[in-house]
Amino acid sequence: MDRQPVLHGDRLTLRPLRPGDWDALFAVASDREIWAGHPSHDRWQEPVFRAYFDEALAGGGALAIVDRLAPDGETIIGSTRFGEAEAEAPGEIEIGWSFLARAYWGLGYNAEFKALMLAHALAHYDRAIFQVGADNAISRKAMANIGGRLVPGRSRSFERCGVMVDHVIFEITRESFALGPLSA
Repeated sequence: MDRQPVLHGDRLTLRPLRPGDWDALFAVASDREIWAGHPSHDRWQEPVFRAYFDEALAGGGALAIVDRLAPDGETIIGSTRFGEAEAEAPGEIEIGWSFLARAYWGLGYNAEFKALMLAHALAHYDRAIFQVGADNAISRKAMANIGGRLVPGRSRSFERCGVMVDHVIFEITRESFALGPLSA
């Protein structure tokens, strides 16, 4: 599967993240309210976001989320990624590391870019997983809104901002995705 495709939706284009996207993407990410409920709540800070951005470029799979309806048709409003396939979990790929400018919250943009990514990924994999901070109420609600199913008993822990943070796993399978469109 191509982890850096160009995908077009009604209002959005997803395209490979480029080094030249730094200024536009940091302008979005520097809004500390985006990260307020996130386990990496310091990601609005330039050195922290720089490490995140550089990791995204180095790891592949990173996509810029572009507002196609903006006057210039090129306004970056966030970013997302496809993870690498893991040998211990055949048939699944992770979608994550996603954030959007707050002006786009609650308007169906999350569902639109996730639907584009899921259609692409589920043509190659049986399921897509999403790791969400266990206490991240906003992301958990967003996952429920797009049909993500919490996988009981499956979790991971990561160090975030100097503390270990539990993450729960949501999944969307090829079959559940085929049942209908994602909602807001």
